[in-house]
Amino acid sequence: MGDPKYSRKVWKKPKRPLNYELKMEELKTLGTFGLRTKRELWKAHTELARVRKQARSLLSLRQEVRAEKEPILMNSLARIGLVSSDATLDDVLNLNANDLLSRRLQTIVTKKLGFKTPYQARQAVIHGHIMIGDRKVDIPSYNVTVEEEDSVHFSPESKIPAMLEKTKKDEPVAVEETTEATAEETTEATAEETTEATAEETPKDKTSSTE
Repeated sequence: MGDPKYSRKVWKKPKRPLNYELKMEELKTLGTFGLRTKRELWKAHTELARVRKQARSLLSLRQEVRAEKEPILMNSLARIGLVSSDATLDDVLNLNANDLLSRRLQTIVTKKLGFKTPYQARQAVIHGHIMIGDRKVDIPSYNVTVEEEDSVHFSPESKIPAMLEKTKKDEPVAVEETTEATAEETTEATAEETTEATAEETPKDKTSSTE
């Protein structure tokens, strides 16, 4: 465990943090999952590297020892939904950071409870509007297990469900107003074109009548 005053780092920076392609990929991931800083992404990469290291070490063991230790790792990963119950060590080596980030409470809440962006879901989690079963969880990076996934819901005193429902009802009205405004603009544009065409034809008629 170590001295509590000097906690260990749970993340490692990439070897080339100033690589342009890596920076763009990191920014895209941050926006997709609503991460606050790159440190949260680096934590996911570090945890994934640890899991892969365990899988590679198991592949190098004898069959008898591997048959004893492999189910421990696979059951722990299947419990949090990273792999299926019949997965192999090759599936573990094929995991990426997005698989781990998709099991965060913030991501589960975004998909399940109808938030438009992961940042809205993060705010709801931090402010104590989300419950898992009978307990409130205000940690966006909490890894939701497969058993807990169906019990994620709003707290009884939360007003966010009513706000989301009101937003959904107001959306069609806004679309209709936009359609009507577009139709009016089209009508006005057509009327202006007709007026300009009539104005251009009128001098020609006067000239021909004078001749």
